[in-house]
Amino acid sequence: MDNKEISQAVIGRLPRYFRYLGELKDEGIERISSQELSDLMKVTASQIRQDFNNFGGFGQQGYGYKVEYLYEEIGRILGLEKTHNLIIIGAGNLGQALANYMNFERRGFLFKGIFDKNPALYGKKIRNLEIKPMEEMESFVKQNEIDIAVLTIPKGEAAGVAEKLVQNGIRGIWNFAHVDLTVPKNIQVENVHLSDSLMKLAYNINQYESESAGTPERNP
Repeated sequence: MDNKEISQAVIGRLPRYFRYLGELKDEGIERISSQELSDLMKVTASQIRQDFNNFGGFGQQGYGYKVEYLYEEIGRILGLEKTHNLIIIGAGNLGQALANYMNFERRGFLFKGIFDKNPALYGKKIRNLEIKPMEEMESFVKQNEIDIAVLTIPKGEAAGVAEKLVQNGIRGIWNFAHVDLTVPKNIQVENVHLSDSLMKLAYNINQYESESAGTPERNP
């Protein structure tokens, strides 16, 4: 693969390709064309081919794609052949829900610890994770080779916690705090604003209803 910059839009579609190809592989489907994949995913066949061409193509004209090979290659591009050690900062409802979601482990994302500043939660177990005080976070990150931190804390606390994580060698932050973090360029941050996603859904509902209201009825 050439060392060219891949657009975030293309990168954003890779997990969806990976998910659909995994389902096809589980169903025993060995080969698929870009048009068949297009019909499943509601992405144009030309877009699929363009996306894959960023990484070398993977297919042959008139032959299509080998599902298992393509699944493995996209997994490799996404870095899923490696395991990633994670911690969760914030043991509230969202933090506990994420810790309980077992599908992360199947993708190589291993939760190693969960931390909170509320003493009433210390010692409580979420699956096999014991909630620990924030004071133990920095040493835990170093001792357990943690590379990703998940922030499910109030936005007012996020910047300070992120700074400590960066100082202790964290490489990526999955940020559910409702604030965009400023970190060094070598630290990767994925901001997840749940309310933004919900507002986008509300917009699309409103847009569809507006368009439907403006569509004249056809005569039978």
